[in-house]
Amino acid sequence: MMHRLECHIGRSANRRVLLGFASSRLLKSLSWADILDEEAGRGYQRRFNSAHSLDFRRYIQTPGSATIPLTFNLRPSETLGWRIVEHDGRNAVLEIDPAAGRVLSQVDCQHRLGHLGECDVELPFMCFEGLSVVEETQIFGVINGKAKGLSKSLLDYQDAQMCSDLASERPELFIALCLTNDAASPWFRALDFGGSSTSGLTRRASLRTMQKAARRFLTRSDILRKVPAETAARLVIDFWVAVSVVLREAWSKPRTHLVSKGVGVYALMDLAGDLIAEAGASANRDYFMAELSDFADGFDWSSSGSFAGLGGEKGAATAALLLRDARRKSKMKLVQNG
Repeated sequence: MMHRLECHIGRSANRRVLLGFASSRLLKSLSWADILDEEAGRGYQRRFNSAHSLDFRRYIQTPGSATIPLTFNLRPSETLGWRIVEHDGRNAVLEIDPAAGRVLSQVDCQHRLGHLGECDVELPFMCFEGLSVVEETQIFGVINGKAKGLSKSLLDYQDAQMCSDLASERPELFIALCLTNDAASPWFRALDFGGSSTSGLTRRASLRTMQKAARRFLTRSDILRKVPAETAARLVIDFWVAVSVVLREAWSKPRTHLVSKGVGVYALMDLAGDLIAEAGASANRDYFMAELSDFADGFDWSSSGSFAGLGGEKGAATAALLLRDARRKSKMKLVQNG
């Protein structure tokens, strides 16, 4: 027997939509959230937060509760499993074949519906018809772009999917993604995008952190005046390979050392900017290893070491100064001993 949802046809700005009401149990059974699968590179939504969803479940069952319409999309596909039967141009019935499974993509409602599958609360809904995944992602970003708790890294990843020329439009994001997508990089699959985590992988930093660090690097080095973003990304990968080799112990213990955490990432990317500004595009992995070996392995990278208590933009600037000072003193010592 077909599921039949009575709807009113209208428009949300420039898009035709269906407006209606249905039980939370039914809407949950017919819908799904396209959560970002970081390993496969599919999806666009944040990972599910059970506590957030349970808070809404408790609230919506209290007297006087209410919510704005849940937002869905009927994606185009070869085997739809649904059809819209219009009556008079303003009213329609959305018919869904139970055998088709979950045909409603949850554009904005995964946490409101998450723990309501066993409840029969009547809820309002709005449903787009035929949005592509890219169009869904754009709407999700507009609705949730300022939402508290929404990962900025997830929004960055969504932006990357919609840029036609990421290297030119957002070179800092391009470099950050190269670091986590290139198998030769020590950051391979180690940045957190804010989607579903992959078991067995160590998330050292977020995509947003690395993107901001890459922006600092680009400002310090001014490398894009000399080479394309692709070459700059390769230089950054070589730099981090050198870091992971020279600072092997600190790199291998991210829980107790700051090499791959916030302030350490910012400071090291500032240093990379300095090194490339000095050597230019001729810099390579051997050059980075030689420069780092002179001083960085003697630096205290532990959580209670030189960078302890430093955070934010001010802390990152202080950390970079500490690194530069350590390098300067090392150079002076080498000259004196020479």
